[in-house]
Amino acid sequence: MSKVSHIVTDESEERVASTAYVEGFKVPELKCRDRIDSHLIDRLDDLHRLWTAYQNGDEEIEELGSFCEYGLSFDYVAPETFADQNYGYYRYQLSWGGPSDEFRFMTEDPEATAPPVEYWFLDWFDGANIHLRGEDYDLLHEIWQFFVDIGSTQAEYNKALED
Repeated sequence: MSKVSHIVTDESEERVASTAYVEGFKVPELKCRDRIDSHLIDRLDDLHRLWTAYQNGDEEIEELGSFCEYGLSFDYVAPETFADQNYGYYRYQLSWGGPSDEFRFMTEDPEATAPPVEYWFLDWFDGANIHLRGEDYDLLHEIWQFFVDIGSTQAEYNKALED
């Protein structure tokens, strides 16, 4: 079935709901808050496998590639880049478009030792996030420290200040 992109919004809900029309029939789409858990589980599984392989000196995992090539970008999002965004954060963006997902390291300090980490799942006028804890946080904290150690956090912070 092909998806025709006529969107209807329902402003009575807390989040923007959308309805897609598939072959002339109205089909409600799941919101990001309904989809985020499964996407996070998949991402964490991929990252755990890739990070473990990287630490063991393995260059690639056949179906995933390598840790250093996973994801789209790592950057610093300066304060006020988006409406109502008063603070900067670092973004490890894994996919872009609809849907997109990313991990956000919630700090403006390029050498922070233990910033809070959130996973964001975003899809056309809708979004949801989860604060990481426990083993999930520990994995992303190790990845954060990798970005600090190779100088990415400082370089991205400096680059954002130049813009």
